[in-house]
Amino acid sequence: MNVTAVEIQEQKVIGLRERLLAFVELTKPRIAFMLVLTSAAAFYLGTKGSFDFVLFANATVGITLLAFGVATLNQYIERSTDALMNRTAKRPIPTGKVTPNEALVFGIVQCLVAELYLFFLVNPLTAILGLTVIVGYVFLYTPLKTVTTASTAIGAIPGAMPPLMGWTAAADEITLGAWALFTLLFLWQFPHFLAIAWMYRDEYAKAGIKMLPVVEPSGRITARQIVLFAIMLVPVSLAPFFLNFAGVGFLVGAVILGIWFLFESISAARAKTVERARRLLMVSVLYLPLIFALAVIDRR
Repeated sequence: MNVTAVEIQEQKVIGLRERLLAFVELTKPRIAFMLVLTSAAAFYLGTKGSFDFVLFANATVGITLLAFGVATLNQYIERSTDALMNRTAKRPIPTGKVTPNEALVFGIVQCLVAELYLFFLVNPLTAILGLTVIVGYVFLYTPLKTVTTASTAIGAIPGAMPPLMGWTAAADEITLGAWALFTLLFLWQFPHFLAIAWMYRDEYAKAGIKMLPVVEPSGRITARQIVLFAIMLVPVSLAPFFLNFAGVGFLVGAVILGIWFLFESISAARAKTVERARRLLMVSVLYLPLIFALAVIDRR
């Protein structure tokens, strides 16, 4: 059967589309989108005087590129363990859609461009914070996942940087308000990631990743940490009101969201089931954009 020139061209187009989609997948766009939302909200909250739309656009581009680059390098480093788990085996590198060298170059270029962009078009402070994200997430958190359960706490530090970077992009300084948003995101990550770790503990164990539910199968310490961090999150989430950059409407909403998140955390900790962990994960994914949206809507 003869293959026409049109069919050959269509195959090339399909192949190119699949390649492009594979590179997009390397950047973990859904996760990056959520992180960039927190940085955008923090930029608005940290703005003094008139809102600088050009600076906001530059900060958003730079932080987005940084998130993409870090996610790509994370998948490059974890390519061997990703191939061992069902939830990650279909990622671009394990499936061969992107070679390891291509992913490495792609990730490095994105991080370099992001850092230069932030340094020259935003401010050096935000670029320095971006560098701590690269070092903390790529060179510390990712390789330590197969070594110690402390990797979760270590990874939570660069993971909480986006709102701090958003604030410094606008204000060019780190204030109590910036630290409050950083701490909020830092604490939020523990119930969120421990829920994921509980859901996929068997796969993590197979891949040699030392998440807490893997090394402590009973789930007692995992449950305790989920509740402890959810409890700490409640008062910290109220800080925007007490630091006077969010109003009473935010305070009421934050209390309701905090109680909801705490209730789901306690329920998941008591049940120790995949179903309740999945519900906690869903609630955590809703909680984060809602709390930041409330702060933006009711900004003082």
